[in-house]
Parts: sequence; structure tokens; C-alpha cells
Amino acid sequence: MQDVLKELAPKGRVRAAINFGNAVLSQQDPTTGEPRGTQPALARALAERLGVPVEYVTYKAAGKVFEALAKDEWDVAFMAIDPVRAAELDFTSPYVLIEAACLVPDGSPLQDVGDVDRPGVRIAGARGSAYELHLTRTLKTAELVLTPSGPEARALFVKDGLEAVAGVRQELVAFAESHPGYRVMPGRFVGIEQAIAVPKGRAAALAFLDGFIAEQKQNGFVARELAASGQSTSLVAP
Repeated sequence: MQDVLKELAPKGRVRAAINFGNAVLSQQDPTTGEPRGTQPALARALAERLGVPVEYVTYKAAGKVFEALAKDEWDVAFMAIDPVRAAELDFTSPYVLIEAACLVPDGSPLQDVGDVDRPGVRIAGARGSAYELHLTRTLKTAELVLTPSGPEARALFVKDGLEAVAGVRQELVAFAESHPGYRVMPGRFVGIEQAIAVPKGRAAALAFLDGFIAEQKQNGFVARELAASGQSTSLVAP
């Protein structure tokens, strides 16, 4: 256990990177500014298991979390599994699976996410997000227009009249419900596996976290926290 504590709480506390850019799994309390949702709850439970305090280190986008790795700002991060990130991070098995989708104007000729990769289509997205990394690898003709965060991508999409904006399905659905004239297309261009990440080379920490995540899925903790923040329990990873 000492090896685990040394790798997960080297400063006597667990510094947990929380991404407010993923509103499905973390939200900012409008009154206190404190993190709430599934990610902060898991971080708090992890710290309790280790017997140390938790310190939330918050970011507005997943790309910012990844950039902060080099600055030693956090010990564990809640983020999506991606091959680019895996060059510097090790990931647990996923605890949640979410979909990346596209939002378009109601009058758009684009009907399915498979339609977007064509000449003249500009897709707004958040730089460094899991779906942006996927689209960067796979798009052949459509143009990605990147912003620092998801909300900024949606704002740019509206302001500049872009053909589509990519994002987490739940966030796009919420946007469409509050902004008449837009629709979320059926289909997904990638399934996003959300996991806990640690810097490369922390084998004891990774093994401990893998067991921790498996337990939190099995005992219903992840499902309860999803439901408490208004999300579907069907998001829990198998």
C-alpha cells in the first residue's frame, strides 16, 4: 500500500484533475463553484479509500488536463482513453461509455454523422478532446475548426454559420433543446471510453485504480452518481 500512496498521493493528498468541459460527468456548482458529479464523486471515494484528502484541480477542457501533465499539477485524471494520450498516460478500464455526435442546422442536407466528411463541410470542435483527436485521425476532406472548449465550439458554430459542430451527444442534445433551429444527427462517429489516467510508469497506482474502478461499477456507485446528476445509468461501462 505504501507504493500505491507514493504514486497516487506523493504530496499527502490526491490531486484529481476534473474536466468541466465534460458536463455529463462533472459540473460546477453555480453557488460555491465546487465540482460535483460522477468524476468528483469517484475522486472523493478514491481519497477516502486511501485515507488522504482530495484536492480538485479543475480545467475547462480535456486538452488542458493533458497539457497540465507536464507541469505536475495532478496525480490522477478523469478523461477519455485515446491512443495519443496513451503515449504519456496509462488508463484503467473504462467506467463510462459516451457517444460523440454532430449537431447541424435544421435545414442542413447532412442527415447522418457519416455524411459530414465531405468537401466544404466545416466542423467545430474542442481542441484536445477525445472526439477531436479521433476526427483528426479519420477525416479526409471535411475541415476541423478548433476552439479551446466545447461551449466555445458551439458558439463559433452559431456565430460563423459552420456546417456542423462535434461534441458529446448529451451536451449537443441539451444545446438543441435550448436553441431552436438545430438538431443532433443520428449515429455516432466514435464511442468515448471514460477512465482514470495516471502518468506512465506508475504500475502500483494503475493496478490499484483498476481494482477500484471495477468495484465502483460492480457495487452500483457509478450508476448512483450518474443518476444523482441527472444522467442515464445506461452509460456505465460493461
